[in-house]
Amino acid sequence: MSLDVARSIAVSSLMATQVQISVASANIANADTTGYTVKSATQAALVSGGVGTGTTITAITSNVDKLLMKSLVSATSELGSASTNSDYLDRLQALYGSTNTGKDSTGTSLANTLAALETAISSLSATTSSAALQANTVSALDDVASQLRDTSSGIQTLRSNADTEISTDVSDVNTQLKAIASLNIQIKQAAATGQSTGDLEDQRNTALQNVASKMNVNYYISSSGDMQVFTSSGQALVDSTAHTLSFTAASSVTAASTYTAGATSGLSGISVNGVDVTSSITSGDIGALITLRDSTLPAAQAQLDQLANTLTAGLNAVSNSGTSVPPPATLTGTTAVTSSTALSATGTVRIAAADSTGKLVSYGDIALSTISTVGDLVTAINGISGLSASIDSSGHLVVATTSSSNGVSINEMTSAVGSPAVGLSDYLGLNDLVTGTGASNIAVRSDILNNSGLLQVATLDSSATLTAGKQVLSAGSTTVVNALYAALTDKTSFSATGGLGASTGSFADYAANIVSNVASKAAAATTTETAKQTTLSTFSSAMSSQSGVNLDEETAAISTLQNQYSAASQLIQSINAMFTALMTAIQST
Repeated sequence: MSLDVARSIAVSSLMATQVQISVASANIANADTTGYTVKSATQAALVSGGVGTGTTITAITSNVDKLLMKSLVSATSELGSASTNSDYLDRLQALYGSTNTGKDSTGTSLANTLAALETAISSLSATTSSAALQANTVSALDDVASQLRDTSSGIQTLRSNADTEISTDVSDVNTQLKAIASLNIQIKQAAATGQSTGDLEDQRNTALQNVASKMNVNYYISSSGDMQVFTSSGQALVDSTAHTLSFTAASSVTAASTYTAGATSGLSGISVNGVDVTSSITSGDIGALITLRDSTLPAAQAQLDQLANTLTAGLNAVSNSGTSVPPPATLTGTTAVTSSTALSATGTVRIAAADSTGKLVSYGDIALSTISTVGDLVTAINGISGLSASIDSSGHLVVATTSSSNGVSINEMTSAVGSPAVGLSDYLGLNDLVTGTGASNIAVRSDILNNSGLLQVATLDSSATLTAGKQVLSAGSTTVVNALYAALTDKTSFSATGGLGASTGSFADYAANIVSNVASKAAAATTTETAKQTTLSTFSSAMSSQSGVNLDEETAAISTLQNQYSAASQLIQSINAMFTALMTAIQST
């Protein structure tokens, strides 16, 4: 071997070793860098005329298992979804209060609040004329209505938060999609000039995992080195460029707010290039938020609404059969009507004017078979001495006394209106105890809330005939109060709603079922999150073992490379010395 070839081999070895030391040092320095994978220098022999002339570094590469990477991306999406779902269900569970009871504490759940109302009504039944017990009952009912409203408001706040988080996550995804598109260009440029692409590929994989934490995606690496990213439905997110997501956060979210694919109003969906891809986002943070906003939380609202509406109907059916003592000067219905609204009714209803002590002033029994419309009913009531009727500007029937010293009382008698049949007062909502159309606005009727003396605790005498001056209202009767207690505690049928099966029981029982249902979902979500964390940890560990930095191995490699570097340096020095000796010998001859 000539000294020229020997020196070429030694110099190339020195240079190759220097690159390898640099790569190993970079591995050690980036051992804790998120997404970094171990790099290695690929070495090849230099050959000239069939003779080895040294070595060279042809590339600096990283070895990432493609199948393992896909599993890691999928697991990242699933954990993102599980974590978000668990977090929101924990917050939903907190809204329902605690059912725990102890020596010095009572539960705060709806079931407990309803049980407190049962106790208040039970106490009132012993002395129905007690102003203090009437006030306690109205206060307990207000507590139930307030808790239903607050819980409903909390659910809508969670939906609004989810909607806002979707907007934030969409922005984050768009940033990462643009980063992937930019890195695609940089990787191709580096590869074209023979530069290392490993670090750029690590950055691109990290950006992909960031996208996956927000939404499930499919991807592959093209023959040109581009990373192509798609939704599960095949809509391109990154090809030759980034195709960003579009989403508009709602200014407000209420129980009536819904998302409908393709609709121009309501809650926003997520689109790409004008194509709605909401339904294809099933995991990741965004996938969970969409499910929570559009399914899970509305289901919880539906359960609350059923509780509120069934409670309202049950209590109002009783309150409309009774009256307060003294009776109110005016009764205003809650059902919207016009004078031409048809009344399909049978039986008889009694409407009377009584003084503040409950003595009769005047009355009239109306045979509903002769009444065809609400206008006919107004005419009939106006025909009763001391009473007047009209339809107000809001479309509600108003029955009032013509003397401010008297009040209006109704006994539904045998009246039956509509299908299923209810009493006339109940049908028109003339003496409702509770108002509202759902959990979001359920409330104790405002005048009763302000004056608990208007609580319906008596009934209008149903004797065949009445005489003016006769006591026709008795606050000592337990009929209405007992009926209120029965409405709360007797078995009521609740239909399957919001994932909660059909059941029969008291209102407190149904409220307990709601709380239990949410608690079960929250517990299951926590278990799922733990399982997904374990899965991701397993894949992350496997990825680290396969392509992560092993500090011991890299440190040992540097030690070996330093020895190689020293040996190559000494070889060059020896070759130089031989060159010098050879030149001296030639010059001396």
